Amino acid sequence: ANGTFLRTRGFILQAKQREDAKEPSFMRVGFTCSKKVGNAVARNRAKRRLREVARLLLVDHGRPGWDYVLIGKAKKTADISFADLCNDFRACLSNFHQKADT
Repeated sequence: ANGTFLRTRGFILQAKQREDAKEPSFMRVGFTCSKKVGNAVARNRAKRRLREVARLLLVDHGRPGWDYVLIGKAKKTADISFADLCNDFRACLSNFHQKADT
């Protein structure tokens, strides 16, 4: 499976199933916010919010053997409601895994 992107209101999610099945039992996750997101304070706030979304939801909605990257968006990641970020992330994961299962 190749990596694909899904854009949401608050972030972009990239997900890819790892092909090297050496360590299939865990998920990896990364976070990034470019300078477009804002100054260091804004980028750190955006990354903190993305980390918290992943911490809360990956356990139940992620899949072992997958890598995820959450990419912050300018004026969106830091401002959108936390509940919306969570809902969007849940929907993205479900979307990726449904495609992978077909």
